[in-house]
Amino acid sequence: MIGSARLELVCPAGTPAAFRAAVDAGADSVYCGFRDETNARNFPGLNFSREEMAAAARYAHSRHARIFVAINTFPRAGALGLWRQAIDDAASLGADAVILADLGLLAYAAERHSALRRHLSVQAAAANADAIRFYVETFGVKRVVLPRVLTVTEIAQINAEIPCESEVFAFGGLCVMAEGRCSLSSYATGKSPNMHGVCSPASHVEYREEGDELISQLGEFVIDRVPKGVPAPYPTLCKGHFSAGGYCGHVFCRNSPRPVSLRSRSKDASAAAPTSVRSCRISGGPSMPKRRTCRSRQAL
Repeated sequence: MIGSARLELVCPAGTPAAFRAAVDAGADSVYCGFRDETNARNFPGLNFSREEMAAAARYAHSRHARIFVAINTFPRAGALGLWRQAIDDAASLGADAVILADLGLLAYAAERHSALRRHLSVQAAAANADAIRFYVETFGVKRVVLPRVLTVTEIAQINAEIPCESEVFAFGGLCVMAEGRCSLSSYATGKSPNMHGVCSPASHVEYREEGDELISQLGEFVIDRVPKGVPAPYPTLCKGHFSAGGYCGHVFCRNSPRPVSLRSRSKDASAAAPTSVRSCRISGGPSMPKRRTCRSRQAL
């Protein structure tokens, strides 16, 4: 285990403006991705061009912050070049680390860019010390992002046994699927979150009126029904509504999950001994990462 007296705050950024806001608000590191299917948040209007990524790296370094580039999806057969190019570009544009899940990409990065830090993505679902040691010994991984389903006690046990840094989530919704193994969206749309980087892609979303209700639909599946005049939520399979016995609720988790209280769990976090904590939502304007970063920094 590699501990730290001061927890590193790692924040997400879906746009250059959000990136700058997170850095200005006190993030130690910011993670982001290219504007393609190499990262697991491949949504229209989000992510970075190569020029924007280079500018983000310069901005972070000028303010003593770090930039991590997420290349955390799994390459499709016949399209490996896209993922390898993303690693090459991240290295040349000034990234401080790449966040990877695929074994082949980890091997490529270790061979071609040995000086570039390799972080193991949560998409790799490494949830025990033996698995993590394998990635460290085989690919020189410096940090593992631990799955969100682990308890504080489990995190502490893992950190006592691993020879690398660890990163844990302080904010984020839980999904019914195992990290890196989501098949719900693939079933509904034919697009894989793990290979195309899109969970419930906008190209398959439809809103329509039916009687006195507004319906949000994903592919052929109705996900939400709300009364007219009420904003319809984005139709994500693991966050839809259900109605049973006169009760209306959510299938697996809420569309706006509440963050873990860092203030109330600070002692637990210290006992678990991670190197860093991170937030996982990248949507919203620049004010959202700024507020969340400020509050997280105050709590830490």
